[in-house]
Amino acid sequence: MTPTTETTVGIGGAAESTDMVLNIGPQHPSTHGVLRLRLVLDGERITRAEPVIGYMHRGAEKLFEARDYRQIIVLANRHDWLSAFSNELGVVLAVERMLGMEVPERAVWTRTLLAELNRVLNHLMFLGSYPLELGGITPVFHAFREREVLQNAMEEVSGGRMHYMFNRVGGLKEDLPAGWTVRAREAVRAVRSRMDVFDDLVLGNEIFRGRTRDVGVLSPEAVHAYGVSGPIARASGVDFDLRRDEPYLAYGDLQDTLKVVTRREGDCLARFECLLEQTHNALDLADACLDRLAGLPPGPVNQRLPKVLKAPEGHTYAWTENPLGINGYYLVSKGEKTPYRLKLRSASYNNIQALTELLPGTLVSDMVAILGSLFFVVGDIDK
Repeated sequence: MTPTTETTVGIGGAAESTDMVLNIGPQHPSTHGVLRLRLVLDGERITRAEPVIGYMHRGAEKLFEARDYRQIIVLANRHDWLSAFSNELGVVLAVERMLGMEVPERAVWTRTLLAELNRVLNHLMFLGSYPLELGGITPVFHAFREREVLQNAMEEVSGGRMHYMFNRVGGLKEDLPAGWTVRAREAVRAVRSRMDVFDDLVLGNEIFRGRTRDVGVLSPEAVHAYGVSGPIARASGVDFDLRRDEPYLAYGDLQDTLKVVTRREGDCLARFECLLEQTHNALDLADACLDRLAGLPPGPVNQRLPKVLKAPEGHTYAWTENPLGINGYYLVSKGEKTPYRLKLRSASYNNIQALTELLPGTLVSDMVAILGSLFFVVGDIDK
């Protein structure tokens, strides 16, 4: 009989302390965009996280330098494709500041109105898609129905559904269509009447609350350290909103209506609550702008510009409270018709860096909940 040798094979105790590197993504652009997360895991717990960006970088800042001040607007409204109108505002405000240009009052109030409608459109996308990422399919259908109502109003006034190109240096492309304010007011009323879907169906869902409460807590110190802004920062108790603290457009006259929504918890649930309550307030601000526009006499909505527009030599910085956070443009001019330098400070770029602080110590199963609660657009990161 041939002797046999018995060998015992096992993973041993040493394997329990062995880290595993897991790559999440890069994902297809039909999702939030091409983002990759490099996670280091100890079992089911994340010990280190690194967001890897740049997969869809389009060099927008360099393209700004090769186009004149009229043409750069079409580039500016594309980095955060859910906040196109707000993106345009930052550019035109910076150029108008360089020129020392005053914009007609009617244009100021119309810009404010459209910026708030754009804010609602942005927030509705995340109010629907975030529950979807956690397994709740119903809210996204409601969100897209309300978005269609407001997008119809935006399309009628500008001709575009995502990239509006309605801002111009010195004002707006043209005046509002006849009867548009009546239709816009009805659209706002219709959306407001159905917002309880998100209050009841989502926030009232115990599974949603269980997946988001005390998950992904972001401290105020981390908010300041990473330059996080917008509803994500305010959900951690950082009470800062440019519309109130450094008013631009007509926000100085809307302080009685403007409500800066904050929470103290800093978790995924608090971020969703801030986004939802801010949507309610944006609808109120839109109504206030429509009331003011109704009382304004007919007048121009733009300034006459020279055929070749050149900004004087110098530099300036214009920032706005975009739906996802602070959006800023640092403009440097050498007196030519194109910017010498136009640096973009986008909200999502800073906000997504907080993942290095948020994810370590959490479970892999909570990763999607935390990632989705940061409400980012990858084009806004890979500008």
